[in-house]
Amino acid sequence: MGGSHGVTGPFIVALGIRVALVFYGLYQDRSMQVKYTDVDYQVFTDAARFVTQGTSPYRRATYRYTPLLAWMLMPNIYFMEIYGKLVFIICDVLAAHLMHKILCLQGLDSRSACSYCSLWLFNPLPMTVSSRGNAEAVLAVLVLSTLFYLQRRQIVKAALFYGLSVHLKIYPVTYAFPIILSLQNGQQATENDTPTIRNKQHLKKGISLLNPMFIVRLLNKDVLLFIIVAGLEFLILGALFYCRYGWEFLDHTYLYHLTRRDIRHNFSPYFYMLYLTAESEWSSVLGLVAFLPQFLLLVITSFAYYKDLTFCCFLHTAIFVTFNKVCTSQGLWLTPAYYLEFEGQNTYLLIWLAGLLFLAINCFILLVLISNYKKRNLQSKTNTE
Repeated sequence: MGGSHGVTGPFIVALGIRVALVFYGLYQDRSMQVKYTDVDYQVFTDAARFVTQGTSPYRRATYRYTPLLAWMLMPNIYFMEIYGKLVFIICDVLAAHLMHKILCLQGLDSRSACSYCSLWLFNPLPMTVSSRGNAEAVLAVLVLSTLFYLQRRQIVKAALFYGLSVHLKIYPVTYAFPIILSLQNGQQATENDTPTIRNKQHLKKGISLLNPMFIVRLLNKDVLLFIIVAGLEFLILGALFYCRYGWEFLDHTYLYHLTRRDIRHNFSPYFYMLYLTAESEWSSVLGLVAFLPQFLLLVITSFAYYKDLTFCCFLHTAIFVTFNKVCTSQGLWLTPAYYLEFEGQNTYLLIWLAGLLFLAINCFILLVLISNYKKRNLQSKTNTE
C-alpha cells in the first residue's frame, strides 16, 4: 500500500484486529444477552435472504436501503453469514488506504501520511462499527474514491464513484455543490493554494446564486462531464430497481429519509419539538423546515472552502450530522433513552438536553477546526511570500 513494510504494517495489523473482532462477535452473540452484531446487520441479512428467494428485500421491516446492498450480501445466505462483515472491515481499511493516497497527493510523505491514517486504523469507533456489521465503510470508500480521482482530475472515474455513493445513500448529494465549484479551477488546491482570500474576492465580484451568469459560469466542460456521468449512473440504477421493485424502492430508499421524524431513538436538537408536535397538522412541515439550517450552512461552507475539497466535504459531513433532525448514538444520551424505552419513564426532556449538549460540543469542535485551518493557511501564505 505504501511501498515499504513500515507503511504497510499498520494496515495489516489493523485488518487483523478487525478480523479478530468479527470472530469475537460470534462468541458474544452466542453466549451473552447483549449481542455484538449490529441489529442492522440482521436486517441486511434478512433482506438478502428475501432476494435469494426471488422476492423483495423490503419484505424485511425496517430495511431502508437500496436493493443493491441486499444483492451484495447474498453470499451471507449462500456462503457464510459473516461474509458481509468481512466486506465491511476490508472497506474500512481500504478507506484508510485512500486517505493515505489523498494525503500524499496533498504533499505529505508516505510515512507521515501513514501516521495520520493510524488515527483511523486504530480508532475503536470505526473498528467496532465495521466489525459489528455496519455498512458505512462501503460509503466511505466510494466518497474517498471520488475525492481521490477529483484530485487527480480523472473526472469520469470520480463521477462513477460519486453516482454510486449517492445511490447507496442519498446524503452525499450535499457534496455536489462544492464539487461543481471546485471543478471551476484548472487544478485542485494544494496546501499553499488557500481558498479563503480568493473566495472573498470571488464573491465581491458579484457571483451569487441569484445571478443568472453564475449558473452559466459553473457549467464548464468538466462540470458537464461530471454531472452527466454521475447523473446517468444514478438514474440508470434507480430505473432498474424501480422496474424491479416499484414504488417501495423509492419510498424506502429515499423518500423515507426525507420525511422521517423519529421521536424515540433521537438526540437531534429538533427532537423535543418533533415530539411535542407529533400529532399537530404542522408536524410534516416542521420536519421539512428542519432542513433549512443544514442547507444554509452547507451553501456557506461550499463557497468558503470549495478549493480545499477534502476539507469542505468533511465540514459538510459534520454539519449534516450535527444539525440533522434524526441523530442516533450512545453515551450520555443512552441513560435517559434506556429509561424511556425499557422502563417507560418520561425522560424526553433529558434526552433533548443531552442532544443540545451534543450539538454544542460538535459546533465548538467545528469552530476550533475552522479557526486552526485558517491560521495554518495564513502561515503558509506568509511563508511563501
